[in-house]
Amino acid sequence: MWTISIRTSRAGRRRFALSLSRQWPRRQFHEYFITHLPSSSLHPDARFGGGPHHKLPRDKSTPHTPRGSNRTPAAAPPMVGMSREMTVVRIPLKSAKHHFGVSLSRGTRPYNEDTYQAGTIEIPAFAKRRPISLTRNKRGDVNNEVTPADSASGDPQVFYFGVFDGHGGNECSDFLREELHHYLEQTAKLFELESSLKRKGKPERYRGWPSSMGEKDGRTSCSEAEVSGKKSLDVVKAQKAEGTEPSKPPKPGTDKRVPSGSHDQTTPPDSSLSLKQSDSVRKAEELERCLIRSWKELVGGYYRRFKPEFFSLSAGGQGHTCEKEEVQRKQLQHSNLSEDTMEGIGIETVLEYAFLKADYDFVSAQVGKKDEDPVLSDRAINDDDILGHPSKAGKRIGGAKRFKGGSTCSIALISTPTPSPFWHPASPSTIITAHVGDTRILLCNTATGLAIPLTSNHHPSHPQEAARLRRYAATFVTDSFGEERVSGLANTRAFGDMASKRIGVSAEPEVRRIELSPAEYSFLVLVSDGVSGPLSDQEIVDVVKEARTPEQGARDVTSFATEVATDADNATTLVVRLGGWERRSEGGLGSMGTKELRDWRKQEANNPRSRM
Repeated sequence: MWTISIRTSRAGRRRFALSLSRQWPRRQFHEYFITHLPSSSLHPDARFGGGPHHKLPRDKSTPHTPRGSNRTPAAAPPMVGMSREMTVVRIPLKSAKHHFGVSLSRGTRPYNEDTYQAGTIEIPAFAKRRPISLTRNKRGDVNNEVTPADSASGDPQVFYFGVFDGHGGNECSDFLREELHHYLEQTAKLFELESSLKRKGKPERYRGWPSSMGEKDGRTSCSEAEVSGKKSLDVVKAQKAEGTEPSKPPKPGTDKRVPSGSHDQTTPPDSSLSLKQSDSVRKAEELERCLIRSWKELVGGYYRRFKPEFFSLSAGGQGHTCEKEEVQRKQLQHSNLSEDTMEGIGIETVLEYAFLKADYDFVSAQVGKKDEDPVLSDRAINDDDILGHPSKAGKRIGGAKRFKGGSTCSIALISTPTPSPFWHPASPSTIITAHVGDTRILLCNTATGLAIPLTSNHHPSHPQEAARLRRYAATFVTDSFGEERVSGLANTRAFGDMASKRIGVSAEPEVRRIELSPAEYSFLVLVSDGVSGPLSDQEIVDVVKEARTPEQGARDVTSFATEVATDADNATTLVVRLGGWERRSEGGLGSMGTKELRDWRKQEANNPRSRM
C-alpha cells in the first residue's frame, strides 16, 4: 500500500512525498501463471499430430481460485467437453521447463550477487490492440481467440522477467528482486494507467461469438488453434541474412584471446511508438515534479539538471518536442495506429518513474545508517551536506549498516492482445524492456537466426553515456584490463552506488517497446555480464538453439560461459520460449554459425598451456 502525504517546508513550499507503507502485508510475487491444461502433453517439438503442442508439468499444477483478480488465463484452447482439461490451474513458472529456464553460477567468486525474478504482475495490459480486420473473418466472426480480450474475464496476464547483477554485495540486487515489481504495480495505480485493450465509447459487440469459437455452445475447438499455429510457423520463411558468415577461430600465430565485450556492435532496434493509457496528466506531472525535486534536495550535482526521458516538460523532463510530434504524425498517417499514441501517459513513463523512485528510496534509506568505514574517502560525496539526514521513507531497506554498493537491472514485460499465450505460434505480443547497466536482453529472429539485442551496455565508452556524463565527471580512467571507468565503476547507470550519484550514475532506464508478430522470434534471453562478457550475442543464441528445452538452454549457456572465461564472474541466464521456438534452428546458419569458434574456445579453455 502506497500513501501520499503533503507537507510544507519552512519556506511554505508544498511538495508530495511518496513512500511505501507496510500497514498490512502485501501479496507475494506471483511466480506462477494461470492456464487451462492443454489438450495434449506431447513433447513441444513433436512433428506429428494436429500441430504444435506444449508440455506443461501436470504434476506441479494446482487448481486456481481467483481472489481479487479476474485475469484471463494464458491458455491454449481447451478440449471440448467437461473434463480435467477444462480445469483452470496455476503452473509454477520455474517448473515449466518447456516454456522457461533459468541457470545461475557464482563462477570463481566466493559469493553469487546475481538475482532474478520471473512470474506475472498486476498491471494493465499494454499490448497494441489488433485491428478488426485481423480479428474477424469475412463473416464478421472472431478468429483465433479463446475469449474476447475485453470480456468480463479481464485482461490477459502480463509476464515479468528480470535479471539483477549486484556489485559490492547483494543487498541492492535482493532489494530489486523483492521490491521492484511492487513499485511497478503501485506506480501504475498512481498514474491511473488503463488497459491498452480497452475500447472507448460504446462497448463493441462481437458478432458471431461464441458460435464463431468453433462450437455452438461457446467452447473452443483445439484443432482450430493447432491449425492456426501451424500456419503461423509455415509463414516464416527461413533465410540467410546478408553479410552473415560462420565465425571461425583465429589463425595460428595471432592473438588467440577473444576480446571481452568488444564483439557485439549490433545496434538495438528503434522502439515502437508509445500507446496512450492514462489521461491523468496533471497528477502525473505533480508526482514527477515531486520526485525530481526530491533527487535535487537529496543529492544535487547531476540531479539539479537531469531531464528524465519520459517525464513531461513541465515536470523537468524531456517531454515531446515539436519535431518528435511531427514525426509521429507522419508515421501515424501510414499505419493502423490511432491518435491514442500521440498524447497522454504510457507504460514507459510508469517504468521510468518506478525505477527512479526505487533508486531514491534505496539510496535515501542508507543515509541515516552507521557507516562501517570511518575513512572519509570511502564515504558518500559531501555525505554530511547532502546525505546527512535519515530517510523518512523506506528506512527498513537493507541491513543495519550503510551499503555503498549497487546493482544493474534488466527487466522484460510481455503482454498479449488476446488470452492466447505469448508462446503460442499464432499469438502476437508486445515486449517492453527497461534496462540499467550491462546486463543484456536478446531476441532470436526465427527467419534469420540472428541475435537481436534489446539493450546497450551503459559503459563510459558508449557515446551517448559519455556525452551525458562528461559535464559532471572530471575524467574517465582506464583500468589494467583496458576498460574505461567513471568513479571506479564500469557502469554509468546503476541502482545504488550512492558515492557516485552526484556525477550522474543514475537508474534512468533505457526503455524499448518491440511489437512481435506471430512466430517472428524464437526465444528471449536475459543474461548478466558474467555471460555477455566472455560470450558474444550470437554465441549465446546459438547455444540455446541446440537445446531441447529453454531450461536446458539456460544451463548450457551458463556452463559454457563459466568454462571459457579466464576469471568467471557470477553468471545468470534466463531463456523464455516464444512463438517460433519449434523453428529456432532453421533460420540463417542455424547453430553452426559459431560452432567452430565455440569448439575452439572449449579446447583452449581445457588446455592449461593456453592460459600461461
